[in-house]
Amino acid sequence: QAQLAESGGGSVQAGGSLRLSCVASGRTFSSSVMGWFRQAPGKEREFVATMNWNGATTYYADSVKGRFTISRDNAKYMVYLQMNSLKFEDTAVYYCAGRQAWGISTSVSDYDSWGQGTRVTVSS
Repeated sequence: QAQLAESGGGSVQAGGSLRLSCVASGRTFSSSVMGWFRQAPGKEREFVATMNWNGATTYYADSVKGRFTISRDNAKYMVYLQMNSLKFEDTAVYYCAGRQAWGISTSVSDYDSWGQGTRVTVSS
């Protein structure tokens, strides 16, 4: 399993932007599906975005489509989540996750590596 570490969270006003980063360790990163999930207080962890190993396939939750963009740099072992036009309801702890498989997935249980999370707070 890869080790993952997120950064870039913080506090921002509604309408603002943040860029989350996730650094991965492990030789299998370049062949892994990577995803972003989030968990708001009192709610279950939910899917945000995912990307296959070479970036050719991406998928987003309807709630973030058109506002968030997932990207990766396999040479740097990095995954990013650019978040624009942030809303109060985007407030959550955001997690980077990795999956040792070819196909993307929106299911929490399909991912076998997780970071510790980074907190995003959006004020209205």
